[in-house]
Amino acid sequence: MLTNEHLFIKACRGLPTNRTPVWIMRQAGRYLPEYRAVREKVDFLTLCKTPELAAEVTVQPIDILGVDAAIIFSDILVLPEAMGMQLELVESKGPVFNEPIRSSGHIERLVKPDVREKLSYVIKAIEMTKETLRDRVPLIGFSGSPWTLAAYMVEGTGSKNFFNIKNLIYSEPKLAHKLLQMLSDLVADYLNDQIEAGCDAVQIFDTWGGILTPDDFKEFSLSYIEQIIKKVKDRNVPVIVFAKGTAHSLIDVAKSGCDVVGLDWTVDIGEARKLLYNKTAIQGNLDPVILFSTEKKIEEETEKILKKFGSGEGHIFNLGHGILPDTPVENAKFFVNAVKELSVKYHSTKETSAVF
Repeated sequence: MLTNEHLFIKACRGLPTNRTPVWIMRQAGRYLPEYRAVREKVDFLTLCKTPELAAEVTVQPIDILGVDAAIIFSDILVLPEAMGMQLELVESKGPVFNEPIRSSGHIERLVKPDVREKLSYVIKAIEMTKETLRDRVPLIGFSGSPWTLAAYMVEGTGSKNFFNIKNLIYSEPKLAHKLLQMLSDLVADYLNDQIEAGCDAVQIFDTWGGILTPDDFKEFSLSYIEQIIKKVKDRNVPVIVFAKGTAHSLIDVAKSGCDVVGLDWTVDIGEARKLLYNKTAIQGNLDPVILFSTEKKIEEETEKILKKFGSGEGHIFNLGHGILPDTPVENAKFFVNAVKELSVKYHSTKETSAVF
């Protein structure tokens, strides 16, 4: 754990900071030439499973961009792979499970692994990253939410309408809940293992929560996220929930027990702050495409978000989703520096207690 509490951790807890911390989802990725140089040597999964290389690319954005937190380099789908599903990453299609789950028999054949053993390469990468970082910035661990993992496992890949997973919850809800409960237990174990290995915060990515109706989101996604948070909260590390496309349920997400609610770019951060005032911190939420624009536009949009959030604590600046692969590195650097410089005036150095 950090010897001196970093401003990212302080912001997660609603404590005073002298500026707004900033990091970027998917900040270790192929928009960086240094990352591409590593990827020329190995395929994506091999990179994930080689701790020395995973640690190297995790630290790259800290040195190159100057972000205020690192996030361990991995992929959410290593967990289903550890359960016995064969994962391929096809350049033109993305992640593919060649034998998706379509029946109770498929679920019965899933392995309930010892997560720390099966995903030991992630744990080793965390340990090596912590050693390299030497407390310069906090390290974030992560997992996909049970719902998002199930969506990939049942569809077999990404989808436009998610027919198969939706058909499962509508036609065989008990079977869906069985799969989601299995995943919930494993995700909790996985996050706890990451924390024990040295992660200073964890984020749950619910990428596909927004494909559900508000009621179904609560039943098939959020209820399992709540279970996970209850099992990791005694670890005394901040928990971030990023549920894309779920602006209809921000208060419910905040009530899950998380410390930080992540926003996608479709949410007005000022309105979100009013809803969540004194409940949780907020993370977000610049549209990633703005980083392809001019420095003037990037600065204007960054200022707009800071102004809408307003003065005070509990804001972690981020994009509203992952940084895009062809983003100009200089624009990413400019964005990070803009947040650091523009946010100072929204903070006071006066010592006060946490706001939530």
